[in-house]
Amino acid sequence: MPLSFPSGRREIHRRVIDMKAYERDDGLYDVEAHLVDRKPFTTEVAGLAPPVPAGAARHDLWVRLTVDSQYVVRGVEAASDVTPYAVCKEAADSLSVMVGEQIAPGWSAKVKALLRGAAGCTHLMELLIPLGTTAWQGIGGLDSDKKRAAVDAHGIPRKLDSCYAYGRSSEVVRFLWPQHFRPRGPTLPDA
Repeated sequence: MPLSFPSGRREIHRRVIDMKAYERDDGLYDVEAHLVDRKPFTTEVAGLAPPVPAGAARHDLWVRLTVDSQYVVRGVEAASDVTPYAVCKEAADSLSVMVGEQIAPGWSAKVKALLRGAAGCTHLMELLIPLGTTAWQGIGGLDSDKKRAAVDAHGIPRKLDSCYAYGRSSEVVRFLWPQHFRPRGPTLPDA
């Protein structure tokens, strides 16, 4: 275990999320997520449904985004196999507002703005956010050298300052783009 040794504890919830990206035969890409929530003890569902037995799924949800090479959403599909309430399954259609949107900077805010609150299922909405990253990792990984070489209108690598590793004072930037490397400034003592 890479984390420190924990205090005595007991498991109270388990969420498993699996995401995969696929290159389709028609030139598009599918990015899929599967979420399963379980509890190790029997739980009630506000009296509207029978209790959920220990270890049984409380949520079992699927989402598929179909995107093009420009990361524009061309299709979206969701399936809610297990939900706490029957009405939850109706929320799958709410994801259709994402068709035509581009997975790009601001994706998380866009997803939240279009699907927050009663506009959609919170769990399905939350899956869309890391699906964006999965799309970039999957599709971008097909030609990572080309993606790393991509520059903006000013000739600045698009990856520069996009995360900690690509920060201007990173050893990664010193190696990949030495002309953009900036050493960290001196650390000032606390006043």
